[in-house]
Amino acid sequence: MRVQGWDPVMIICQIITLQTIHYLTLSILIPPFLTSFTTPVLLSYSGGPSTVSHIMDWREMAAKPTISKNSFPGVEGLRKLRGAWAGGKEIGSVPSSKDDQPQANEGEYEENKEYDEYWEYGVDKRRGWILGSVWLLAFSIDIAPLYYLIRRPTYILDFSLTLIFNHFILTTYYSASFPTSIFFWLIQSIGAIVMVVISEHLCVKREMRSELDIGWQPNLETGQSQALLENQDTTIGPSGSRSEAIELQER
Repeated sequence: MRVQGWDPVMIICQIITLQTIHYLTLSILIPPFLTSFTTPVLLSYSGGPSTVSHIMDWREMAAKPTISKNSFPGVEGLRKLRGAWAGGKEIGSVPSSKDDQPQANEGEYEENKEYDEYWEYGVDKRRGWILGSVWLLAFSIDIAPLYYLIRRPTYILDFSLTLIFNHFILTTYYSASFPTSIFFWLIQSIGAIVMVVISEHLCVKREMRSELDIGWQPNLETGQSQALLENQDTTIGPSGSRSEAIELQER
């Protein structure tokens, strides 16, 4: 790998590799975390634990509706959003109030009541916290590719911010909206700080260790000593005594 100079092909390959590793890490970590710690009904409504919107849509992390409320105005629109439809007929729904709930035993009533409490256009606030935590974990894992692929401490900041900027472009395009969530930007800022500080520290420590190893090589020390002796021998001249030359060499 080139250490000096500007190689655009290598830089582009490093950016693509870093971005791919980041999204691959998220795609591996997010499904089991969402399946274990979020509400199953709302998770199914959002497309399941493996949908790409959990990674690419900033509104999922911000716990905001991914459906435009203006597209479904009024009570009738909300009723359509709360149910499943096929062939123009409602085949399933989540009760919107106590009066809408069917007569059932006490256990089913409590379950429907629990569904009604957290329903808001399919938003699950717990899912937002889980996604934010997984993103921070992914940023911590990104330290490894920064350390082994980027290597140079002066490039760590550039590649870390490029990773976040690329995701900003992609999530804005995917959701067709500018990220306005403070929580989203807070997660991105903390992730950038973690990547930059730890990766730069490790890379600087590695460079200092390698420079110390080079500086204390025995061969290099011997070569410098021999050159110094040769220069001193030439300064003695013909008038110098043999004993002085031997004493100087012993020193």
